[in-house]
Amino acid sequence: MNNPWHLYLMAAIYVFAGIMHFIKPKMYMRIMPKYLPNHKLMVLLSGFAEILLGLALCFDATRTFAIYGIISMLLVFLLVHFYMLSSEKAGAGIPKWVLILRLPLQFILMAWAYYYL
Repeated sequence: MNNPWHLYLMAAIYVFAGIMHFIKPKMYMRIMPKYLPNHKLMVLLSGFAEILLGLALCFDATRTFAIYGIISMLLVFLLVHFYMLSSEKAGAGIPKWVLILRLPLQFILMAWAYYYL
């Protein structure tokens, strides 16, 4: 595996984020939009997906799948980011300007993943 270090950094970020879904599920359930069903299951599934996709980035045979999966996942996560902007409780006291900056960050993360295709 002769991949650039930043690919492994991306993989580690997603694996860590996914693990956090299992360690602090209540934090993630609080930011789930009300119109989505079964918040706990959704949090656990999204955490599992982040771990799986992060690990899949590390292998040539699964990298393309992981990249498209990460981009798709980040698009879906935009729902959460917009919900956090629209709900004071879901915003968890995070300043609005930080929540607004998170939106373009999603697209930067998508571009970062796309870079490895």
